[in-house]
Amino acid sequence: MSIFGGETCELCDAARMSEWFYEDDECWIAECESCAVPMVVWREHNPAPPDDVKERLLGRLRAVVDEFFDFELRIDDNMRTIPNHYHAHARPKNGFYGYGLRRKN
Repeated sequence: MSIFGGETCELCDAARMSEWFYEDDECWIAECESCAVPMVVWREHNPAPPDDVKERLLGRLRAVVDEFFDFELRIDDNMRTIPNHYHAHARPKNGFYGYGLRRKN
């Protein structure tokens, strides 16, 4: 794991532990191991991206859901487990977990 200020950061490591949908120099989007929904992760170890960066990250997350899934989403960027590295989840509008979410063919 990457170490920042004595702390390890599994998001910086970007280990491919689940399905990945997208990646570029700014972010990656994969299925969250804990809750099984698409999650965007900013490649910079920082909990607060500038507004323009955050807008791009969330736009990419929405595009992945549109391309691969068939559910109405809500963005959840409450960073519960890893509060020091920006990431956001695309959750079902009326739910939290993504187990059994319908995929597009």
